[in-house]
Formats: sequence, structure tokens, C-alpha cells
Amino acid sequence: MALKHKPTAPYHSVQDALRVLDTVARHTTGITDTELARESGLGRERLTTLLPMLRREAYVEQGADGAYVAGEAFARLGSAQEHEEALRDKLQRTLDRLRDSVGAAVYMSRYVDGEVEVTQYADGPATPKVNEWVDFRDAAHATALGKSLLTQLDHNGRREHLARHRTVRLTSRTVTSDRLLLSQLAAHPPTVPVLDLQEYAIGTVCAAVPITAGSSVGCLALSLPVEHAHRLRHAAGTLNRNAAPVLLSLTICGLSS
Repeated sequence: MALKHKPTAPYHSVQDALRVLDTVARHTTGITDTELARESGLGRERLTTLLPMLRREAYVEQGADGAYVAGEAFARLGSAQEHEEALRDKLQRTLDRLRDSVGAAVYMSRYVDGEVEVTQYADGPATPKVNEWVDFRDAAHATALGKSLLTQLDHNGRREHLARHRTVRLTSRTVTSDRLLLSQLAAHPPTVPVLDLQEYAIGTVCAAVPITAGSSVGCLALSLPVEHAHRLRHAAGTLNRNAAPVLLSLTICGLSS
């Protein structure tokens, strides 16, 4: 399976965050923000954005003297032992926070062995998850998360997927033409969220943004009842801006495995 990865805003944030973490990790007794700016090569303005996120996610800690040291989450994810459990716990906490931030059910999905797989999700009484009335593995053509995953494959990878999973009509809005769907996927900018406007289920709208770590293909998605469709694009933008912590967790875990 050939991939068609293109750097997105979360990817660039993660590259900067890794530079910060690498610099902090080399200073076991702590490093000031001035020293951090100089040694990482990142400006203070960039650090002003990154450091609060890294502190919130427990990747760095700030002592009483203002110096930064590696945090508990960085140590757990970077450990060779039990890092899969640590990753799952860390991602779930991040998804829960994203759910509350965007006011919608949030999903994490991956493309594994040629199939769409929802690996984790966060919902609640006020943010119910979508009713999976058709298996997501058979509905990539109609779901935001499925289409986001397909956009990250090359043309042959998409055609191969559609050859195994027919583009059946799920609602009156479902695209059932392979040619039209392939054209839409090819033209979709990687930095723009993929939308599902009642294509999978009447009464539900969804959005998804790519999360690509190494050779794996993944995405973050959200769903809203159609009466909240006016919030979809704003919620998708919030999801995209806050995707970096998820990608960072996956990257750190991948580096340690």
C-alpha cells in the first residue's frame, strides 16, 4: 500500500515539540525558557505556544525556579515497557478533553491491513456517538473518517479499497460513483477537514482531520446531530488545531518501540 503523506499543521507542531522535548531531556537538572529557545533553535514566541501544551499534556514540568524538566507522560510513553497501555491511556485522556473542547463525540481511526478501524472514542450523555448501523469498514466512502483515511492513500490504494468495499447507497446523499468519489478524494486539500453531511446516516454530520505518524495512516473525527450542523466547520477547525497532542503521543511511542 503506497501512501500519499503531506505535512499538515499538526505535523509541523509535533516536529517543533520533539525538538523541545529532546532539548529538555538532555538537561536532567532543568533548563530555562531562555536556554531552551537558544538550544532548540525555536523562537520565544513559538515556545510560548508550545510549552503550555507540553505542560498540560505532562510532557514537561516546570519547577519552582522556572526551569523545565521532562514530565511523567514523556517518561511513560518513552519507556520500552508497557508503552502501549500508556499510549492508550494518554490518548483516551486527550480524546476526552477534545470531546469537551469541541462539544461533540470524538473518534480516533486508523487504516490497518486495508481496513478502517475505530481504535478509540470519547462520547458522553450530551455528546452521543453515532449509531454504527453499517460497519465502518464497509462505509469508508460515506463517512468523514473513512474518506480522511482514503485521502492519505495513493490512487491505486484507493481503487484497491473500493474494489473490496462497494460504494453502496446508505442515504440519499451518499456518493455511489467510484469515479466521482475518487475525483473528490484526489482534489481534497490535506489541510482541510473532510466532511460527511448525512452521507452515512440521516440526522448526523461528521468531520475528520488526518493524523499521520510514520508509515501509519490515521485520523481524528467528530460527529454532531444534524441540528448542530451550523457548528460543524468551527468544531472541525478546533479539532484540527488540537490534533498535535494526539500525533505527538503516537510519535513518541513509535520512537520508543
